[in-house]
Amino acid sequence: MQTKTFVAVLAVLGLLASCAQMERYHPMDMTQAVQSAKTRADHEALAVHYEDMAKRMQAKLQQHKKLLEQYETESYHYGREAEDLKAHSHALIRFYEQAAEANMNMAASHRKMATEAK
Repeated sequence: MQTKTFVAVLAVLGLLASCAQMERYHPMDMTQAVQSAKTRADHEALAVHYEDMAKRMQAKLQQHKKLLEQYETESYHYGREAEDLKAHSHALIRFYEQAAEANMNMAASHRKMATEAK
């Protein structure tokens, strides 16, 4: 009996591990990168990174806007879950709007620092 339980638990853990999201939005240590940025090139690289992140957030934002539109126009497909899906989409849209704006602000800040750097 213990062997069957152990195998079942191991299988579930393997499944969960394989489903884990592997993509990271910040592949580098941003705290270290920001603190060590001294030159114009450093700040330009950070600005480009933040702009790229803002573009990714905008893409996610558009994706969730399309989903929201689908949930609103075809709510009959989703039954009782339609309202939950709409609320979730609204929340994600707000999140991605704020994230895109924050990344663009960081990019602008680093562009300004780059012009002031030696």
